[in-house]
Amino acid sequence: MAILELKNIVKQFADYTAVNGVSLSIEQGEFFTLLGPSGCGKTTLLRMIAGFESPDSGQILLDGKDIKDLPPEKRPLHTVFQSYALFPHMTVRDNIAFPLKMAKWNKSAINERVNEQISSVQLERFAERYPHELSGGQRQRVAIARSLVDRPKLLLLDEPLSALDARLREHMHVELVKMQEKSGVTFVYVTHDQSEALALSSRVAVMNHGIVEQLGTPREIYSRPKTYYVADFIGKCNLLKAKVSHSAAEHVTLSIADSFELTIANPENKFNLGTEGWFAIRPEKIKANWDPRVEDGIANFKAKVKGYYYYGDGTLYEFLLENGTVIQCMLSNNRPHQASFFEDNDEVYISINPLAGNFLVE
Repeated sequence: MAILELKNIVKQFADYTAVNGVSLSIEQGEFFTLLGPSGCGKTTLLRMIAGFESPDSGQILLDGKDIKDLPPEKRPLHTVFQSYALFPHMTVRDNIAFPLKMAKWNKSAINERVNEQISSVQLERFAERYPHELSGGQRQRVAIARSLVDRPKLLLLDEPLSALDARLREHMHVELVKMQEKSGVTFVYVTHDQSEALALSSRVAVMNHGIVEQLGTPREIYSRPKTYYVADFIGKCNLLKAKVSHSAAEHVTLSIADSFELTIANPENKFNLGTEGWFAIRPEKIKANWDPRVEDGIANFKAKVKGYYYYGDGTLYEFLLENGTVIQCMLSNNRPHQASFFEDNDEVYISINPLAGNFLVE
């Protein structure tokens, strides 16, 4: 059941269109992420949901009621900002209790709920400390606990982890998911970090120039991008020029990078003879071996090692095809002994399964 619906939202600043006809439906209890680079419209969209900006047209429906004309303080939701916005003169306990005091809860009910929230974020030992006495991760947990204490219908999070170091961000990913699942509150999360979006979300809306390029689960977004932009923006991806060179019943053959051919399904006859586009395939979906591997339907061809980059758990290789095309391949360093590498200029054989990628036509 949808708790939040955005219907054809448009927002302009002078002659710049920040959000251009966005429609979304967010389900109760989801961890929903708006993902995109700076200037794509994701934060403007979040600010309109929060009430800090007004759409020029469209509807914002919360539980079926249009809230676009409600002031921020009247909306049953909270926002967590990058800066956390904690009160420096209040302890952890008082910061978390603040929304309940404003709502005029009685003292015993406040104490019970605040104790529950402090326990849920594991800050019992820090309840009487002030924000300047806490680490960045602890301050973040206080801000989220305060935002959840009165059980809002929605929690909006505007790049809340961007100020944290990489290791602490990873730790907070786990904490955020736990807090969301335990509270049952719907999270709408804004980030430019692709790995963060994939790790946290139930669903992701990838935004670009004020529109939603693709909406889906993290697996769908990563494994089956629908546009060149999404494939290129999310993680590493080989985007190889491709053209339909042969068409048969429910299948077409692609000529890819003028170097090899693959046959893919075409059940809805979307692709015709001569259709041009891109074959998108992730580096970890490509195999590389010293010897050719002959398998039905698998493309197998020779390439030369151009360079490689060691990432610890894997090594990213760049392979040069005879016509100058470069293909990236990520090989796992999962052997019990020291990882063995192909060296520069080694000749190897590349194997690509047509099911491992997809054909993008724009």
